[in-house]
Amino acid sequence: MDTLPRPPLPTLIFPLGALATLSPWVSPVGALLLGIALSLSVGNPWPRQAASWTRRSLAWSVAGLGAGMNLGAVLRAGSRGLLLTFCTILCTLGIGMACSRLLKVRGKMGFLVAAGTAICGGSAIAALAPAIDAQEEDTGIALVTIFVLNAVALALFPPVGRALGLDQYHFGLWSALAIHDTSSVVGVGLAYGPQALAVGTTVKLARALWIVPLTLCASALVGRNGAPRRHPWFILGFILMAAFFTWIPNLAPLGHIVTAVAHKGMSLSLFGIGIGINLPGLRRVGPRPLVLGLALWILVASASLGCIRMGWL
Repeated sequence: MDTLPRPPLPTLIFPLGALATLSPWVSPVGALLLGIALSLSVGNPWPRQAASWTRRSLAWSVAGLGAGMNLGAVLRAGSRGLLLTFCTILCTLGIGMACSRLLKVRGKMGFLVAAGTAICGGSAIAALAPAIDAQEEDTGIALVTIFVLNAVALALFPPVGRALGLDQYHFGLWSALAIHDTSSVVGVGLAYGPQALAVGTTVKLARALWIVPLTLCASALVGRNGAPRRHPWFILGFILMAAFFTWIPNLAPLGHIVTAVAHKGMSLSLFGIGIGINLPGLRRVGPRPLVLGLALWILVASASLGCIRMGWL
């Protein structure tokens, strides 16, 4: 009796991996690493299809994350030091692009690492990648770079802050300026104290709003350079979500549900980005993106700490 042929191993493992990222036990970082591990071990059976649904999932997830942002509080926090924030973001991007050329990091990958350092880590990279039509390899390696530095920050910042004698307010401010992702700012804030948590989270969320103009400008510049322009509609969705749930506070429970779904969608998207990374690509890129991210991070952390110690912030 003839037996039916067994499906190839990757076609079984990848759907199971994607489902695993939707569970409450797999973080966004874990989803990205799981995708990379599966891609390097068994290969990606659907590279084109995976790239297509990853872009869509990423865009919808970024839009949904706006439901978790109190637009009024963030705008009030962001209005203070507006010029200083603009200048620091612009300087970080400029230095980052100059360093990426020096280190011979690909243009879009270098821009994503610089933007993640300048604004808010993985969220900035996730928003910018579809707007500039970045390849999964560029996006994935930029995210890995940022996530590695986030892990270092979680362990390093609280003891360094205490050794330097920073009070909770100034530590919260420093963490918001120097640590990439909001989740890591929350983590070090919890370890340092309630005021550090409140200050760090508010300042970081205010800084995250700069994703909007940066994404719009990046999309316009890509189109001007002759590349296919992708209209970042999801940024408008992000703003509308934030405004809707801010102005109608009675719908806050629904906003929490939308945010939770968006977080799971982001995990699924990061899994898709991870399976787009392969061993030849990693060998071709080498350690240069990590060197770029580390150099920029040290520069931003040192400069922001110096401004705080001198009373400029």
